[in-house]
Amino acid sequence: MKKNKLVVLLAVVALLLASLACNAVTGGGTDGGDNTNSGGDGFSVTTANITNAYLARDIDGVDQTSVFAPNDPSFYCFFDLNNAPDGTVMKGVWTLVSAEGYDSNSEIDSAEITGSDNTYYFSLGGGTDPWPVGTYKIDLYVDGNWVETIEFEVQ
Repeated sequence: MKKNKLVVLLAVVALLLASLACNAVTGGGTDGGDNTNSGGDGFSVTTANITNAYLARDIDGVDQTSVFAPNDPSFYCFFDLNNAPDGTVMKGVWTLVSAEGYDSNSEIDSAEITGSDNTYYFSLGGGTDPWPVGTYKIDLYVDGNWVETIEFEVQ
């Protein structure tokens, strides 16, 4: 009998400690209903996500591809942002993965967009010189967290 009471008491204490720990990590209480929790220590959780990411040759996103030509003027990466509160920050980082005569894994450009649920795109324009033949990628981030990488080629 004494052993059962001790087991129940330990279980109650463990549940209480787990509840307090969860409350401390999430900052406790409510956060205004914007799909994020953030405590005073910079910890942040979001339910925002990216879906339907793809590359295209045109600004309308009609000519979808994963292989570009050296003389294509721009690359476009389209995506849907879902379940995102106002002020969600999306970032795209364009990288030259490998091409003869160039440093591997060289960042070409990056950009940020701030918004909420919608369809967005990042673009990379090459100017007048042709793109080097090789492999490239764009890394997509939401609120500083890596979400997806889309690889593509220039041939």
